[in-house]
Amino acid sequence: MKILITGGTGFIGQELLKSLITHQVVILTRNIERAKQTLSHISSINLSFVSSLNKLQQLNDFDAIINLAGEPIADKRWSKQQKEKICDSRWEITEKLVALIHASTSPPSVFISGSAVGYYGDQQSHPFDESLHVSQENFPHKVCEKWESIAKRARSEQTRVCVLRTGVVLHPSGGALSKMLPVYKLGLGGAVGSGQQYMPWIHMIDMVRAINHLLDTHHADGEFNLTAPHPVTNQDFSKALAKTLKRPHILFTPDWLIKLMLGECAMLLLDSVRCKPKKLTDLGFRFTYSRIDPALKNLLHHQG
Repeated sequence: MKILITGGTGFIGQELLKSLITHQVVILTRNIERAKQTLSHISSINLSFVSSLNKLQQLNDFDAIINLAGEPIADKRWSKQQKEKICDSRWEITEKLVALIHASTSPPSVFISGSAVGYYGDQQSHPFDESLHVSQENFPHKVCEKWESIAKRARSEQTRVCVLRTGVVLHPSGGALSKMLPVYKLGLGGAVGSGQQYMPWIHMIDMVRAINHLLDTHHADGEFNLTAPHPVTNQDFSKALAKTLKRPHILFTPDWLIKLMLGECAMLLLDSVRCKPKKLTDLGFRFTYSRIDPALKNLLHHQG
């Protein structure tokens, strides 16, 4: 299979690539030399690079497209400039990919494109799955809603579209967990806000396995929650992390302080999203880590 990947040097992309080295993979990257250095641990003669989509006229040679590119949403406060960067980094590249798919006489059979559980906004403690339709004015929803709508334009009789509504991906090398670990190792970890907000999470192993499952399941189509089947409250996650690291769990950070530090971005920590991966499990996918305690033990067994 020949696969074009955007975001291949990113947090999820690097782990995904390890599972695709038997395929012919082309990585879109602005800086090819830097990408080669970043991915030097992945030894594959099947790996090649392209610096711009403008170098491609169509995508007839590709069997699949995996679109994971995007400015990290939680790394900086949401200034007007940062919001534009977050949106443009997702929408523009997806629009270009869709245009290339439409320009193809024999287009890729599947277009897998990123999104996030931020699409749902705050749903309090109510459990739900992909059938929930949401219309909100908050920034994460607007980013995801347009990102998804652009990607869905690629759908045709020849091309199916899978949208990845991704939760908090857990891996010690990056993402939210890597930011939490130093604080928790010092014994300063604790719940955020009330601690009762639900946190949809997924182990990196299952994230990669799920993408591969959607790649290989030829009738998979539509929106998929890439989250473990047992979301936990922020309080329960925090306790589990402290317990796994054998550290105390006595502190907490109040809502007002989170909002003061992060501004509008605080909703990423304070919104409650109790989503279930119904469509994924209906396709026969079985999670390696469906519960938080075994997941954290696996991820952190080598951590000091």
